[in-house]
Amino acid sequence: MSNLTIFTEFVLMDISSSRELQVVQGLLFLVIYLGALTVNLVTVTVIVTDPHLHSQMYFFIGNLSLIDICCISVTVPKFIVNSLTGSKLISLPACAAQIFLFLLFGSTELAFLVVMSYDRYVAICHPLHYGLTITPRLCTQAAGGSWASGLVYSSIHTGTMFRLPFTETNVIHQYFCDIPQILRISSSEVQFSEFVILTVGVALGLLCSALLFISYINIFTMVLGMHSMEARNKALSTCTPQLAVLLIFTISGMAAALGPISEKASLSNLLTGMFYTMVPPVINPLIYSLRNREINIALGRMFHRYFELRRRAFFG
Repeated sequence: MSNLTIFTEFVLMDISSSRELQVVQGLLFLVIYLGALTVNLVTVTVIVTDPHLHSQMYFFIGNLSLIDICCISVTVPKFIVNSLTGSKLISLPACAAQIFLFLLFGSTELAFLVVMSYDRYVAICHPLHYGLTITPRLCTQAAGGSWASGLVYSSIHTGTMFRLPFTETNVIHQYFCDIPQILRISSSEVQFSEFVILTVGVALGLLCSALLFISYINIFTMVLGMHSMEARNKALSTCTPQLAVLLIFTISGMAAALGPISEKASLSNLLTGMFYTMVPPVINPLIYSLRNREINIALGRMFHRYFELRRRAFFG
């Protein structure tokens, strides 16, 4: 036991030995990060500041954009700093924080997607009861429940994974502290406990996915039975993007949880990590916001007010 090494920091993946390529990949991640940050911040800002968007559907879209900002900010900035500085290290507390926050925002987003599918189901299948069913109080309770469930789930996972020290190795073949990679270097006792928790988590995830797909099956059944082409197109334009986001999120989660654990650093491993950590925060605002007529109109009003204030300030 006296020769046992307890690691207090980890070595993250580095697929390139060239310093120039490391800087290039850091700058590429920086551009993607700033782009995702900008569109999600704009979405949150326009929903909060425009009274015309203070409705249940946009409340959920605003929360989803906020979650995406938090989610992409957990892993990407650290990788950008490491790439630009040439460092590959991350401390044990920082690694635990990455896993805790990533699980928190990921599980909360899944809960919000379930709530949003129910919101669209009531709006399309029972429009006369929408105002009575989807009340502001229910929205607040659903949001609070989503965040609470994410907090509990991430706390259990993180506490289990980091309750015993790491003694085998400290090399992580991913650009952030990925759960499969942490399990690969954990003790056998932790791996068994995590297997049980992951099994329960997968079962809950499948249940949520089933509820989502049932909602959308009912929605599309109702939409296809509509006689008005305008109403049908409006319903499809609202629900199809949400279904696309669901598929992206589900595929990303399954790729992370069920994919093979890499034993070495590789470009494919980097791309897999990028897919489920960066694609949803980039795609979500493009699907929900830039295609949404009401948000585009509100965005135009916001920029008009801004330039009008600037013009008045400039000309006195």
